[in-house]
Formats: sequence, C-alpha cells, structure tokens
Amino acid sequence: MKFVRVLAIAIAALFALPALAAEEGGVKWNEWSEDIFTKATAEKRFVILDMEAVWCHWCHVMHKTTYADKKVNELLAAKYIPVRADQDANPDLSSRYGDWGWPATIIFGPDGNEIAKFRGYIEPDRMASILQAVIDDPTPGPSIGQQFSGEPATDKFLSKEKREALIKRYDESYEDKLGAWGENQKYIDSDSFDYAMLRAEAGDAQATKRARQTLDAAIALIDPVWGGVYQYSEAGSWQKAHFEKIMSFQGQYLRQYSQAYARWNDPKYLKAAQDVERYLTSMMLGPEGAFYVSQDADLNREVDGHHFYALNDAERRKLGMPRIDKNLYARENGWAISGLAAYYNVTKDQKTLERMERAARWVITNRALPDGGFKHGEKDRGGPFLGDSATMGQAFLDMYSATGNREWLTAASKAGDFVIANFKDPAGGFFTSKTSEAKVGVFAKPAKLMEDQILVARFLNLLDRYFGSEAYHDNAVHAMKYLAGMTSDLPRPLPGVLLADEEIAVEPTHITIVGRKDDAKARDLHIVARAYPARYKRLEWLDLREGKLPNPDVEYPDLGQAAAFACSNRICSFPSFNAKELKDTVEQMAKLKPQRQSMN
Repeated sequence: MKFVRVLAIAIAALFALPALAAEEGGVKWNEWSEDIFTKATAEKRFVILDMEAVWCHWCHVMHKTTYADKKVNELLAAKYIPVRADQDANPDLSSRYGDWGWPATIIFGPDGNEIAKFRGYIEPDRMASILQAVIDDPTPGPSIGQQFSGEPATDKFLSKEKREALIKRYDESYEDKLGAWGENQKYIDSDSFDYAMLRAEAGDAQATKRARQTLDAAIALIDPVWGGVYQYSEAGSWQKAHFEKIMSFQGQYLRQYSQAYARWNDPKYLKAAQDVERYLTSMMLGPEGAFYVSQDADLNREVDGHHFYALNDAERRKLGMPRIDKNLYARENGWAISGLAAYYNVTKDQKTLERMERAARWVITNRALPDGGFKHGEKDRGGPFLGDSATMGQAFLDMYSATGNREWLTAASKAGDFVIANFKDPAGGFFTSKTSEAKVGVFAKPAKLMEDQILVARFLNLLDRYFGSEAYHDNAVHAMKYLAGMTSDLPRPLPGVLLADEEIAVEPTHITIVGRKDDAKARDLHIVARAYPARYKRLEWLDLREGKLPNPDVEYPDLGQAAAFACSNRICSFPSFNAKELKDTVEQMAKLKPQRQSMN
C-alpha cells in the first residue's frame, strides 16, 4: 500500500486534562475483551485500540478533536470496532505497547495481527487518511518499536562480548552536557542510574560524576511548592517540565535520592527526598493507608500546568486541585513502599515506617490472591499480572531489610513462589500475564517482555540470597538466560540486563545484626546497617529467640551482647559492637568482594 502507516511522530506531550468522552462525537467505544477479534471477524471489521493514560493531555485533546471529527466518525462506524483502554488499569496491554508512549494507536486486522502502530497525537485529517488507507489496503506496513524476543541463552550469564557491547551502548547513551541518559527527554532513568551507582561503589570515578550530575540536574523536576517529581522535561532541557506526577517516578526518585544521601551525605539529596516524601504522603496517600496512582498536570482546559505550577500554594488552592487518579493498585503501592523503605533507612522517621507498613497491610488485605500473589486493582479485566506480585515481593524484601521483621520476608517468599507457579514459561522466560489479552494474531503468543524478565531475575535472585534456595536461584537464572537471548542486536542500551547479570554473578553486601530486637545496642547497629550505602545489600537481624535465619550459609555465635557481622565471598568479619566499628568493617569486607572486570 502507498500510505506509510507506521511512521512515528514525536512522543506526545503529557499534560493531563479531565476526560472528554462527552465531546467525542458519535464514537461508540468498547472495552478490551478476549473475544474482540471474534466479533471483528464476524462483522468483517478492523479493531482500533486507543491506549491512553488518564493524566495524558494529548490523549484528551485527541478525544476532543480527532474522535469528534465527522469524517473520522463515519469511517470508524463503517469498518472499525473502536476500543479504548486505560494503560494504568491494563498492565498487560500497557506493557506490550508501552514503548509507544501515550496516546498509542494500534490498528489490528480481524485476525488479531497488527496492521499499524502510531505514537502520539494524530490530527483529524491524518486520522481519516489512515483509516481510509487501511480500508483500501490492509497489508501491514513496516513495523518499528516491536517487542523483541529470542531463544534462551545456554549460559546463565551474558557472554563477555555481549556484556561489553551493552556497556558500550550504555556509556554512549549518557548526555555529558546536561546529564542523564538520553538527549531529548530529561529524567532519571531508573536502571541507568542504579547501574551508575553500582559502578560508583566499585570505585568508578566517571560513574560517580555522572550519577551526581544527573541527581543535581533532576532536582529541577521536583515541584518546589507541593513537592513530588514531574514526569520529565522535554526539548533537551531540564526546564521544560511535563507536570504530571506519576507513582512510578515518585517511588523511584524517593528511593534514589535517599540512597544518594546515604552514599554522599549531601544535604541537597536529603532535601530532594524530603520533597518527594511530603508530596507522596500528603497528596497521594488515601485514608485507607494505600497510595493513589497519579495526578494530572493541568487544572482544566483553561489553566494548564505551565500556569498552575508557577503559582504559590495559596494561589493554587484558590483555583482548585488537579485531578488525582484514586485507583489503588498493588504495583503502584509496591513502588511507593520501596521508596519509603529507602527513605526510612536514612531518616529513622517513625511515621514513615508506620505509613509503609500500613500500606503493605492494606494491599495484603485488599489485593491478595491465594498462594501469595496479588491482583492489580479491585476489578481487573485480565490478570493476574506479573508486575503486581513481583513488585510487592520486592517491596516486602525492602521492608524486611528496613525492619528485621520476618513477617515481610515470609510475604516476599510467598510472592516469589506465586510468580514462579503462575508466570514461568518452561520454554524460557516469564509471561507478563497469566491470561493472554486474546487468543489470535499477535496475542496468540503471550507476551514475555524484557522489563519483566529483569524484574523477576533481580527479585528472585535476592530471594535466593535470603533463603539459600535452589528454586529461587534456578528461576532467577531462567529469567536471565531469556534476557541473554533477547539482547542480540538490540540497538538501545539495556542497563537493567547488566544489573541482573551482575547481581546473579556477585554476592551482595551482607550485614547481619545478632542480638535481641528489644536491645537498644542491637537497634543502634541495625540503624547503621540499614543506612549503609550499598545499592545491592542483604541485611538480616538474628534474634535467636525467633530461631535461625532462613539461609543457613553462616552460623553466628551468641556473644552475650549485641554485635554485627559483615560477610563477603564466604568470609565473615570479626564482630562489631558499635557504629564506627561496623562501618569500618563493612568497608573492609567490601574490598574482598569480587568485582567483575566490567565494573572497573
């Protein structure tokens, strides 16, 4: 066909407005369902999927303009089944098409195969041309941004050549002038920053410089009035923010600025963490104790984020409050809990501890599934989804490290067991969802996305460190082998793959407190240990009244008083009895921990 349908336009600006469904002409939207293609086949229609985010400005502009256009409506009514899906509520569809940004427009044939995919806002005339071109010639156009897959590698680690190639891409993706990875959109990429921190811990001066340059620059994305972090800035600048506030970024930035403060003791990093925390716990915390999803960038159509967020607190409140998505999802609460755990580790703030524990208990009470997993929301279309259980499992591990409470370690283990039992593909990797979005076309083969393999590999590997479990180790390797097979010939940097590979290969920083949990000296040692700046850490508290720790790799003596031990490479230190001794001992043991050549 002559029309090139899969040409991506610039990623949409994401300023949020209230939903405009009432202004979309005669479009009769359907919800996504497993039998949507059965209906399409019977009626000889195409399926057009409008993937939106409730906070997405250009999604709503497109609803108001494009889908209110008379010609667009006529074409949709004649030959299409229009389907709309909220990406936050549909993790399987969101994961499959997440590379596209929002709005994402995907056109399918009745057989479920993709004909065209588009990124961003599509004006009415162009949409009408697209719809007519598909009707005239439904041959799939050239595809970009597709999900990659591959056969599992035979080795559990990346080959030296593949690792070096990924490191080269990672290094080349750094933007030296302004900081951060990537040139146009400025934000802290989570895995890229974590990998920089890993290299910085190993003594890499360049990684240290890059991490701190990025942290310093990204403070510009924190709302100075209400706190909280905006999603990103555009046009190769840190000063052109898109003002939506999304939970994934709040949890990530809270964790990373807290960890940066622990490492460098720079007051501006603590201030940044405090600014994110106050927003998270004031505006995103529901009365139930669980956390919401996002806040819109704009107040309404007349008052956009550029105007609104330039105002002071009183002026903002006089105008009103940008809409908050008050859905309560397990995954989003896991992100928030992990961020709060990192913040608690460096601040010792008891209110933070109470809030993260209350959120965790709410999720367990209201989102738990049998056998340790979690559903996404109150009423899920599909699922269960891997992300909810794995993210909550990681949050439980973070809570265990922060508190020493074995209840959270048990909950993490149950979540890990659920992930293995429900999402593992024996042929390789882990599925994103237990149930596929449909049964035909591109959906006949359930999605196994790279980000999910990274999440599972890292989570199950850390579970293995705490439990010494062959099953957790083998399944972490199962995910890693699939990652190793997926990375061939991929042009983009994949720091998450490098992180997973490194963590499976190298022991974490390992600190154990031995002493009663009601002993003030033991508590003081635990405070020091949990604030110790190691990004990859196994922290345990052995109170002998509770029995032995789950992983029997070390036998600790009862010295009759509280003590701490640091272990590395199957060697443990002499006991430390105070904060200074413990810090010095951990640093000495860290020098004994083997480092990959790639980290030097």
